[in-house]
Amino acid sequence: MARIRVGLLPTSSFMVGTLPVPKYADAEKTQFATDRETGAKLMTITLFFMEEDRAEAMKITVPETGLPNGLKPGVPVRPVELFATPWARVFNGQLSDGIAYRVERLDLVAPVPAADAA
Repeated sequence: MARIRVGLLPTSSFMVGTLPVPKYADAEKTQFATDRETGAKLMTITLFFMEEDRAEAMKITVPETGLPNGLKPGVPVRPVELFATPWARVFNGQLSDGIAYRVERLDLVAPVPAADAA
């Protein structure tokens, strides 16, 4: 399966849309999905991606160990090592496809200090 590194413009920004929730390995939601290399539990978070004149919501998978303290809706973050993986499957004769996004970790973006009023 092809993993494609996602390049971002310097003007790109991300903001937390929803709190992270566990990702499950089965439809019955009895087994947590884990990272194959580290064994860390995987979480899914919705981020708002903003670039130039557009914005879109993206569901992104991140290891629990890559989530910083202080995440809440509206907080600006920077994804580290963002990859896209195209996928497709046939279920009950219907083709479904999409792109799965994954990051190594999320970093909080420190707010830019306001200029002192003089």
